[in-house]
Amino acid sequence: GSQFEMLKKLELSEENHRELIAHCKLREIKFLSTAFDLDSISLLKKLGIKIFKIPSGEITNLPYLEKIGKQKSKVILSTGMSTEKEIEKAMKALVKSGTKKSDITILHCTTEYPAPLNEVNLLAMKSLHKKFKTDVGYSDHTQGIEVAIAAAALGASVIEKHFTLDRNMEGPDHKASLEPNELKEMIHCIRNIEIALGVGKKIPSKSELKNISAARKSIHTSREIKSGEKISENDLVMKRPGDGISPMKIKSVLGRKAKRTLPAEYKLTLKDF
Repeated sequence: GSQFEMLKKLELSEENHRELIAHCKLREIKFLSTAFDLDSISLLKKLGIKIFKIPSGEITNLPYLEKIGKQKSKVILSTGMSTEKEIEKAMKALVKSGTKKSDITILHCTTEYPAPLNEVNLLAMKSLHKKFKTDVGYSDHTQGIEVAIAAAALGASVIEKHFTLDRNMEGPDHKASLEPNELKEMIHCIRNIEIALGVGKKIPSKSELKNISAARKSIHTSREIKSGEKISENDLVMKRPGDGISPMKIKSVLGRKAKRTLPAEYKLTLKDF
């Protein structure tokens, strides 16, 4: 049969939508649906949808973009098959129609099911963020979960991933979709990545502080140094623990005279010279 016949068979009624919305509320999941025409935008508005997701195929559909823009809601814009110029025109249409630029998240996407890894071009997500100064995300049609996890590590604030109850089900999307246990694993990994990303400034972490003394070194004597003897580099060795004089201060120790006889393998202190 035709694509239209297949889609007609899979079409969800308004009642189906209401049932799904009720179930999502019960499960504390944010309900989202994508409109593919103007009437569907009206339906989603009627159903109280707060975020409008624009599929890649509608990015060059000006009447559609203007109607979404007029909703003045949050927008997720998928950009599969698009050039930067096309994305720019779509953004202008949305903003001109009333959507705040800060309410738009741009999703990088490769529109192929499944998408080949050598055509993912994940770094394009970062250049979209740089060019358009919006939040960015990734709409993932690759097989497996690693690319979506990598996107989260690169700064994606939204991940779109198809999932199915069984990959062997009839229809074009199932083969490029995750099964529930894989979706769960992907979300678990992404949540861990979010924690691991941190604040971005290089500072010792709380748990590291206690390890500094054990891991770093201090200035020690390599042999016995007599009282009044000048200290040279050959007299010294850098050894753990790191709670004495730092090896970074060796220049201030060299040439100083020992106040007393210092035994070999001794951890120097500032009082020794």
